[in-house]
Amino acid sequence: MLLRFTYVLVRGMLLLLAPAVAAAQLGYPVAGLAPDARPAAAPRLTEPKPIDRKTALYGVSAPIPPSLRFLDHQGGWFNPFLAPGMTGPYDLRGWHAARTQGEPRP
Repeated sequence: MLLRFTYVLVRGMLLLLAPAVAAAQLGYPVAGLAPDARPAAAPRLTEPKPIDRKTALYGVSAPIPPSLRFLDHQGGWFNPFLAPGMTGPYDLRGWHAARTQGEPRP
């Protein structure tokens, strides 16, 4: 019985480890021929893109919390804080709240 258990255990381990060993030996290709170099035709930011602080701080009451200081150094990076999120009870900043006529959308 012990011999059969050992056989099943060893066979199971080989079946589990064989694909990993085969994948390591294949050497999957890395994106591009020079993955450490930026492509010459890739777009580049020439100057930081300023964010619209009025939009970024929409729904945040004064005084502005220190945790929002990251907006000073945001630059051109994407930030989900600058776009409306979920509706309903999760709309803490009022992005989806009903607006009066003529009130600008953030």
